[in-house]
Amino acid sequence: MEVYIPSFRYEESDLERGYTVFKIEVLMNGRKHFVEKRYSEFHALHKKLKKCIKTPEIPSKHVRNWVPKVLEQRRQGLETYLQAVILENEELPKLFLDFLNVRHLPSLPKAESCGSFDEPESEESSKLSHQPVLLFLRDPYVLPAASDFPNVVIEGVLHGIFYPHLQPR
Repeated sequence: MEVYIPSFRYEESDLERGYTVFKIEVLMNGRKHFVEKRYSEFHALHKKLKKCIKTPEIPSKHVRNWVPKVLEQRRQGLETYLQAVILENEELPKLFLDFLNVRHLPSLPKAESCGSFDEPESEESSKLSHQPVLLFLRDPYVLPAASDFPNVVIEGVLHGIFYPHLQPR
């Protein structure tokens, strides 16, 4: 996974003071997507990450947002921060992947369960869950026949599961 912050922009708002939005470029498995985050979201991520992994320093929270040179330094600092989290940790927490809008796949290297960015922290969020692969609401062999034709789908699945050695090669 590669992460860059190529740009930022100032966002005006009627409800609150203006703020800066950083555009994050995420390149993974040959695919690229962009995520936009405010500094406050980086800071919230940092506070949560500190509880479960080793984290690098994050750029200072208190800067004068309207100075372009300072914003450029902050952009570089946040980019370095994200890259350091990836490099310094063998497995990346789910909340870090959530922050970057990256899907969590079991085959994904560097993905550990350490909570989610959107959900409140709890012990439950760090446990792995098991999901059934195949589920029948009732025993398919006991079901009454709806017609004279056999259900080839159920028979094929059951034979594949219980009699794999009988399948043609």
